Amino acid sequence: MAREPERGVLIAGLLAGDVALLAQAGAALGELLGPVERVSAVWPFGNTEYYADELGTEIHRQFVTFAEPFALERLAEVKLATNALEIALAERLGQPATRRLVNIDPGYITLGALVLATTKPRAHRIYLGRGIFAEVTLNYEHGGWRGWPWTYPDYAGDDYHAFFTQVRDDLKRRRVQPGAEKSAQNHTPPDRRG
Repeated sequence: MAREPERGVLIAGLLAGDVALLAQAGAALGELLGPVERVSAVWPFGNTEYYADELGTEIHRQFVTFAEPFALERLAEVKLATNALEIALAERLGQPATRRLVNIDPGYITLGALVLATTKPRAHRIYLGRGIFAEVTLNYEHGGWRGWPWTYPDYAGDDYHAFFTQVRDDLKRRRVQPGAEKSAQNHTPPDRRG
């Protein structure tokens, strides 16, 4: 029998050539997607020159997560919204819409995986609709994050894993234990009218 999956934590990976732009993008994401729960450290990003034309040669990486439990089926919708936000941020800073100043990659963390949204089709990615695909970038097993042959090198390395584990731990603490929700619904508060 098909069941609705438990909710995850919405996460966005940010890349920018200027640390101040990471903060602007994080604030804009908070307005768009709801309250930000966690903000990671800033790491240097040098795994590829793919973004150099848009973001420059000195690129910084940061992650933000959001407080509201995330319905996994919304991932394509969120990716489309963050694509539009990339354009709006560029235009707000006087750049053409074709030149991103911040790259925003949304995804989600569940207890078992980190999944990213992308517009690029590959054999290992699942089509969600509206031009958006999902990729299981990391899985969580035996107490740690594990990559796949296709996992981006920066995600496969250990630098980000402590942050992802904090987010996963937040999710574990929030989970409703099986049966707890039902018993809470059946609980009648005492009559306090005196």
